[in-house]
Amino acid sequence: MAQLFFKYGSMNSGKSIEILKVAHNYEEQGKSVLIFTSSIDNRDEVGYVSSRIGLRRQAIAVDEKTNMYELVAAHQPKPHCVLVDECQFLSKHSILELVRIVDELNIPVMAFGLKNDFQNNLFEGSQYMLIYADKIEEMKTICWFCERKAIMTLRVENGKPVYSGRQIQIGGNEAYYPVCRKCHKNPPL
Repeated sequence: MAQLFFKYGSMNSGKSIEILKVAHNYEEQGKSVLIFTSSIDNRDEVGYVSSRIGLRRQAIAVDEKTNMYELVAAHQPKPHCVLVDECQFLSKHSILELVRIVDELNIPVMAFGLKNDFQNNLFEGSQYMLIYADKIEEMKTICWFCERKAIMTLRVENGKPVYSGRQIQIGGNEAYYPVCRKCHKNPPL
């Protein structure tokens, strides 16, 4: 029976490299996969899953008009697995399409993303993944400043912490650090 998986973690927890690894493992066995990513993420290039260690792979860029269910249902051969990067940027409607892929097409879906934003609010996609996922797994990494587990994301601008602003601002290590709760509140910058 197929399931919906939500694998979340802070920045630098290895989410994108995990997608690339899972895709490789399926394909090495002759099994097809479909990979989706948010069209909002343009850090490397729209329509690519890119890891910080330099590996990348083309994916289907998803926006509000994309119907992932229809794309998966029409794909030949039938995919053995659907992988989704940056699922925090998806809408409730898109998450419900992932649910339909699992429940109606019997195809497992693994969605990867951040749980909370730099203000520690849930992203819409993450909120609905937490509600609908059959299995939820935290991908762990350590705080940028200390040795505690990173559970939050700190936004920085010009070397200073930022605690207000729009929820979505695309960036990498120049703009965000994975941090523990203590260092989020009082970062040693």
